[in-house]
Amino acid sequence: MLNSIVLMGRLVADPELRTTTTGKSVCNFRIAVDRSFARAGEQKQTDFFTIVAWEGTANFISRYFTKGSMIAVQGQMQMRQYDDNTGAKRTVYEVLARDVSFCGSKAETGTNTVFAAPAQSAPAPAYQTAVPGDFEEITDDEDLPF
Repeated sequence: MLNSIVLMGRLVADPELRTTTTGKSVCNFRIAVDRSFARAGEQKQTDFFTIVAWEGTANFISRYFTKGSMIAVQGQMQMRQYDDNTGAKRTVYEVLARDVSFCGSKAETGTNTVFAAPAQSAPAPAYQTAVPGDFEEITDDEDLPF
């Protein structure tokens, strides 16, 4: 069986770091992930995921990430049930984070891209176009692997 999820998005609020009664660190936060497809004339939709991290990962997230930070999360989806204040059964789906990574900051990128463009980029290298004699046409396709 396989339960693996990889997400990249922005934190919608500062992460909340708490300590359990047994002294373990736990961090909860939510991220917004834009869908990669939008129908013509419609805006892109965004999905929101609740993430839970424990111990060292929890401390790392609470120390280095804030609202608006871009983050990549690798982990597994989990479901848990609980009774709310009225006694009704509730089901929660959340991602249990195994690994997290920086993906740049909102100030650097301005959009949901992984890499920020350099402030001053070098000019693009000049490439020459091919001359007709530079390439040889393959006329016999007997030995080609496709």
